[in-house]
Order: sequence, then structure tokens, then C-alpha cells
Amino acid sequence: MERMSFDLAQTPLRELNSFLHRDAPAKGVRQVAVTNPDGAHNIAVGLDCPVEVEVHGHAGYYAGGMNKTGTVTIFGSAGTGVAENMMSGRVHVKGDASQSAGATGCGGLLVIDGNASARLGISLRGLDIVVKGSIGHMAAFMAQAGNIVVLGDAGDALGDSIYEARLFVRGKVKSLGTDCIAKEMREEHRTLLRGLLDAAGIGPEIDVAEFTRYGSARTLYQFHIENLGSY
Repeated sequence: MERMSFDLAQTPLRELNSFLHRDAPAKGVRQVAVTNPDGAHNIAVGLDCPVEVEVHGHAGYYAGGMNKTGTVTIFGSAGTGVAENMMSGRVHVKGDASQSAGATGCGGLLVIDGNASARLGISLRGLDIVVKGSIGHMAAFMAQAGNIVVLGDAGDALGDSIYEARLFVRGKVKSLGTDCIAKEMREEHRTLLRGLLDAAGIGPEIDVAEFTRYGSARTLYQFHIENLGSY
């Protein structure tokens, strides 16, 4: 058994998630198709095996949340918190994403083909996010690590109170948040950005030279390395 299908118009969501958590690894299932999701919340949350889940329609809150090694593709839009607290693997939203996409994500790759709403990647901790459209306000608030790539525009207060995450924006930024500044794009950053674009299926027609890098000015830190001897 390598492929299964679940019709959420006929099968409870709990049964789908139970299968993904317990039976899929035990039975060697590698692909699961989900039809008629109808905006259901918590689809394919907490995956802990290399299964590929295809959601054919719109997903509700927290789709693909806490993902670990799985691949979740949503052929539609996603509600609040898609890929929230993701650990590894890949989540791909073919449509738009609501607010707090990728929040607290620790690893893996989140790709959003459309636009993303407010608070994208807040408290980011290592996840890479690529958005092919534009993003809303307060993206990367308190983002600690990881990368966010935006091919479109960014809303107000980008990177407010950011730590060491890296932001790459191709379009306009409405305003920068506290302690977030434009930074030099060195060769290492161009190489990193090209790799992220490639991973998201974006070809060489999008030039990394068109992006501006943003990051922390490091003026809010409690700890300063030059004061090490005083601690």
C-alpha cells in the first residue's frame, strides 16, 4: 500500500489525522490525497513521517502545523497559522495564506504561491518562507532565525523587533518596524537567496539583484559583545 485517499465529506478529519500519525508509517503509505476539505481546520497537523499529503481544496486553520519531515501541498488557500511551529519538511500553498503563516517555525520550507496576510513568520526560529505574492503588516515580528523571501510588496512594520532572521523583499516595503534596517547584500546572501528561489521552483528569470535584504540593527539587544568583560 503506497497511496490512500480520504474524502472529508464522508470521513471525519480525526480519522484522517489518526491514519497519518499511526497507520501511514506502519503500512508504508507514501502519498495521501484529501478531497472536499471545505476549509476544515487542523488538516495534516503533527506529521512525523515522510508522507506526501495533497489537499485538493481550501484548508482552514493550522494546516500542516507542527510538520516534521512530511510534505503538504494545498491546492487552494489556507487559513490562519498554516505550517505553524513547523520543524522540517515542506508545506506548499498554491493559493493565498491568512495571517500568522509559518509562525514560530523552526525548520523546513514553506512556499506560498499567492499573497500572505498579516504576521507572516512571527517569532520565526529557523523556517524558510518564500512568498511569490505580497505580504501584510507585522511580518517577521521578533523573528529569531530563518529566512523570508517576498517577491511582491511588504506591509507596515516589517521585521519589528527582529533578531537574526534574514528578510529579502523584491518589491516595496510600506514601513520598517523597530530595529529593522536595510542591510548590505553580500555574495553569501545572494547565494542563499538563489538557493531559496530554486527550492521554491522560481527560475533564473527572477534576479537576486532585484531584492533588498533587511535585518536587525541590533540596538535592542540586552547583550553586547563589546561589553563582555563587564558581565
